[in-house]
Amino acid sequence: MDPQTALGGLCRAAAGSVAGMPETGLPVAPDGSLQPMTPAGRVTTPDGVGVAYYDLGGDGPPLVLAHATGFCGPALGPMAALVRARFHCIALDERGHGASGPPPGGNFDWHGFALDVLAVVDHLGLEGPFGFGHSCGGAALLLAEEARPGTFAGLYCFEPVVYPGDEPLTPTTEGNPLAAGALRRREEFGSRREAIANFSGKAPFNRLHPDVLAAYVDNGFAPAQGGGIRLRCRREDEAQVFAHALSHDAYALLGKVRCPVILACGALTDGFGPDILESFTRRLAASTMVVFPGMGHFGPLEDPAAVAASVQDLLVPVTDTPGA
Repeated sequence: MDPQTALGGLCRAAAGSVAGMPETGLPVAPDGSLQPMTPAGRVTTPDGVGVAYYDLGGDGPPLVLAHATGFCGPALGPMAALVRARFHCIALDERGHGASGPPPGGNFDWHGFALDVLAVVDHLGLEGPFGFGHSCGGAALLLAEEARPGTFAGLYCFEPVVYPGDEPLTPTTEGNPLAAGALRRREEFGSRREAIANFSGKAPFNRLHPDVLAAYVDNGFAPAQGGGIRLRCRREDEAQVFAHALSHDAYALLGKVRCPVILACGALTDGFGPDILESFTRRLAASTMVVFPGMGHFGPLEDPAAVAASVQDLLVPVTDTPGA
């Protein structure tokens, strides 16, 4: 697979996506003020990153939710609300996103996202949790399970960003359309209202569920000192996340994954579609593939209800297995 082809497809899907960063104690934004979710707690990773997590409620076994690049844990809240009858949902902000801190030295190697996931699992004392990951979040869950096989009882990964080659590629911003797009990102808006109106008219945000878009703006932006709101991360940081997207070894280590894995994608995706996911199934001990008609790479954020129904149908039977 040509890495520029993979990145180019995701670039078309992700045009306009942005990342968030930590709380900075800025004043509440006036006029259509932001309504951020308060983290349930924070944990420090072994490499010193402060990671925020959110208790989204629910009954049943824990379900850890990991978001896509540029988003944040609360953006998965609308989907989580629809699975709370069967799962206790816990979302995290990965390093460099939302209310979590940046990595030391600005190193956005994706193994760091796995550290974030494992830190939350350990801090909360979760035993055999399930996991849902979208895009970067799906890769983070796979990397976490590979680092500590048996951590999860089951994973649902929607288009995990995993380069299908045994040799990871060298991190680079050169010829990387996603990194280039991040460096052109608009950083400020006059208000929450202006930001939502702007995104509602631009792909791919114009396809997001309104509740998802609101959660993204509320938690991906912070009040600016001079008025208005601004992105919670530097454009250079987001570019570095994309620079490392194809530079981890999750594909080579898929054989270490012990739990069942559901691999899902949108039928309209330009990113990690059925052919790539099928290559993952050949290396996983137990896997199921799902293709959602009419969806693109941002399926869980476009149609939370459809993806939530699939999560319940495919993950819940595993929870009913004796001894699981």
